[in-house]
Amino acid sequence: MTAERSLNTLVLAGLLLLPLWAVHADEPFTITLATRAVILALAAVGLNLALGIGGLVSLGHAVFFGIGGYAMGVLASHAQDYSPILTWPFVLEGTKSMPVIWLVAVLASALAALIIGALSLRTSGVYFIMITLAFGQMLFFFTISWAAYGGEDGLSIYVRNGFPGLNTLVPIQFYGLCLALLCLALLLSAALARAPFGLALNAARQAPERVRAVGLDPFRLRLVAFVLSGAITGLAGALFADLSRFVSPTMFSWQLSGELMVFVILGGTARLFGPVVGAALFVLLEHWLGGLSDYWHVFLGLLLLIIVLFAKGGIIGLIAGRGRAHD
Repeated sequence: MTAERSLNTLVLAGLLLLPLWAVHADEPFTITLATRAVILALAAVGLNLALGIGGLVSLGHAVFFGIGGYAMGVLASHAQDYSPILTWPFVLEGTKSMPVIWLVAVLASALAALIIGALSLRTSGVYFIMITLAFGQMLFFFTISWAAYGGEDGLSIYVRNGFPGLNTLVPIQFYGLCLALLCLALLLSAALARAPFGLALNAARQAPERVRAVGLDPFRLRLVAFVLSGAITGLAGALFADLSRFVSPTMFSWQLSGELMVFVILGGTARLFGPVVGAALFVLLEHWLGGLSDYWHVFLGLLLLIIVLFAKGGIIGLIAGRGRAHD
């Protein structure tokens, strides 16, 4: 077992044991913090598929996070108001079922990623960054003017959605659900990285002309990765909306896209558990330092600067050494 695998095991053990301790110590807020970290980690795992393996620097990934959140908000708000979403050409009702909401969130985010990726991936470098940012801003301002669902004020959901066999209002049960989805996303990410698709995508990032020479299309490889990335991030958006029981246009903000990128860089780009470590560290700093100063982002910026300059493998690379990514 490599050093990175050992570290990954320790991180996973921490995610399992921390909430159990919190239940024993009667600290429900700690479980809520851990849930937030797990959901943000899930979103960053989605970004890591595009950024870490495919080298796609996207400043618009909050689009998919927001679409997932609004998928939950729209469906749940109509269910709590007992009003249909559509009445013609067929009746479309809202729902409070998490599996149905997740399916809608994933499909809507994947479709958006397909459209955005098909246009954006015809460019590269700074042009790709700016196009993804532009899509994010377009949807941000659209939701601000979307008065039917709260507009700038956002939309509140009074009761958390349900999952068969669980009471999702119990913090530890909702946490376990989110952690299970994160583990599934990590398994998918690890499998893709080792599969021929992942190897071809990595090759397309490093030498696209050689990939074309062997009969593969770098554009299609990147597009598939972008769609998968958007779908996972959309699922995280639906979970985040359920955690806070609130959706707002800030879910589409470019600042959130930047934060997702910070999670990946802090933990280690292309490292399997890099997004998890980065998201957990961000939530901890936000909680501990945010109570001391409104300018706690200064300390985060200093940490990010140190990582970029002296530990390009992120925190996992710094601790585990220069092992192969996705161990």
